Amino acid sequence: MFINKLKTALSKAAVLFARVKAASLDSIEELLLQADVGTTYTSIIMQHIKKTEGDTPEILKREIINLLSLPKPHIESVKPLIIMVSGVNGSGKTTTVAKLAYCYSKEGTVILASGDTYRDAAHEQLEIWACRAGVEVVGSQKGQDAGAVVYDTLSKAMTKNIDTVLIDTAGRLHTRSDLLEELKKMKRVITKRKLTGPDLNILTIDATLGQNSIQQARVFTEAIGINGLILTKCDGTAKGGAVIPICNELKLPILYLGVGENIEDLIEFDPQTFVDALFG
Repeated sequence: MFINKLKTALSKAAVLFARVKAASLDSIEELLLQADVGTTYTSIIMQHIKKTEGDTPEILKREIINLLSLPKPHIESVKPLIIMVSGVNGSGKTTTVAKLAYCYSKEGTVILASGDTYRDAAHEQLEIWACRAGVEVVGSQKGQDAGAVVYDTLSKAMTKNIDTVLIDTAGRLHTRSDLLEELKKMKRVITKRKLTGPDLNILTIDATLGQNSIQQARVFTEAIGINGLILTKCDGTAKGGAVIPICNELKLPILYLGVGENIEDLIEFDPQTFVDALFG
């Protein structure tokens, strides 16, 4: 089921990669650049292909899998599991939080923190998604201190022995240092309740932007210590190769892919499965 959903989501990008079998080396290089792999990683891949004997498409697959196989964050066994999700405006952050809630609700109890206190009706939107996922949400009002919302959510989770806490945050541009300070404060609040801080400090990245996301992601990482990425809107882009420079430039693993608008349209990222789908 997941592989079919992934193949459908990557169908635009797969059109390019399907041409590899009959392509010359020069054509493969051009295809990789068209897929937004970028000059640096295209050069690395082509060097390996040229010096390795064997079936060129299979060598290419192995090289891409290798570049995408970054270690995932170590997660402490101490409950609750705390997941904080950040991202720029329009990156699909709140929808992703809901999808994560749906995923984790299959494994145990989940509570959401409505930490977006800037956007009109942000809490109401999250509440609708929480209802669909069948999980509890700690509400907020516009203008409220987001750190206080996080504190109340963590207190409730620890009192009720809830397994997973998911924290939604306000979308913000990476150029807004004042708003990044709020994220730092939220992280400090988490660290006061759990010394290790958020187990997963996730950044959502709009896959349709390709490599243009790298600089914004770098700023978030430096500010609050992002340790994993979720690529959203993968079903709307032909830039499938951009995953390679994104995770390698940032030295961060991709944890999930958003492949649609429904609550179940979130797939755990696996390099082998991704590459198999990409090559059709």
